[in-house]
Amino acid sequence: MGEFSIVEKADHVMTVRINRPERLNALHPPGNAELGEVFDEFARDDDLWVAIITGEGRGFSAGNDLRYQAEGGERVPMPRGFGGLTSRFDLTKPVIAAVNGVAMGGGFEIALACDLIIASDQAKFALPEPKVGLAALAGGLNRLPRQIGPKRALGMILTGRHVSPEEGVQLGFVNEVVPHEELMSAAMSWAKQICECAPLSIRASKDVVYQSVDSASLQDAMEANYESVQAMIKSEDFIEGPKAFSEKRPPRWQGK
Repeated sequence: MGEFSIVEKADHVMTVRINRPERLNALHPPGNAELGEVFDEFARDDDLWVAIITGEGRGFSAGNDLRYQAEGGERVPMPRGFGGLTSRFDLTKPVIAAVNGVAMGGGFEIALACDLIIASDQAKFALPEPKVGLAALAGGLNRLPRQIGPKRALGMILTGRHVSPEEGVQLGFVNEVVPHEELMSAAMSWAKQICECAPLSIRASKDVVYQSVDSASLQDAMEANYESVQAMIKSEDFIEGPKAFSEKRPPRWQGK
């Protein structure tokens, strides 16, 4: 347990709770730096295959701690961005956002930087930065249009309006909405389904998807050489999967 986060690890899954509930988990530079270290460790640990990030208390994250900023709080380098995730572009392990309440500004940007968003029916999403003279420059202005299209994204960005989890599904950035009390069990169910697959296959799949989105053409994307795919092909699991299928038994994944 860190100063600003609660971390649990079990059965190849790391669960991270942003732990500043007195400020609706609004994040300041020291908190972001700590979460950056948490996800650095997740990236390095071969026994961890999936991460879930959520918030302690009533909110997921209210975004940037403007009060801390106004009070002249200490500036700490945070090269990985909000939540240790928004400026992290080299993580091929999947991360699930379990959004338990407000996800505003930088909090929404953390969720957008994750691969799946599972939302409580009490969640709220917004990029309200223009209402306080700011802009969502931690990836919100870049990721949201890529995920739901420019027109729908600008409908949120130019108004700063709050969006319900149900509308989030319609817009395309939320995967599932569940009753509030079922949120963590639902997020864990997604994580367990991912863990049933070969870890290196999951990482190769995520890597190819994101690189393809940024590729100039479909042909370029399909003909590119992906290190993650080569790692999958050279792995023991690449042999174990077909072998387990032919022997009609569950595969025993090694993650290598």
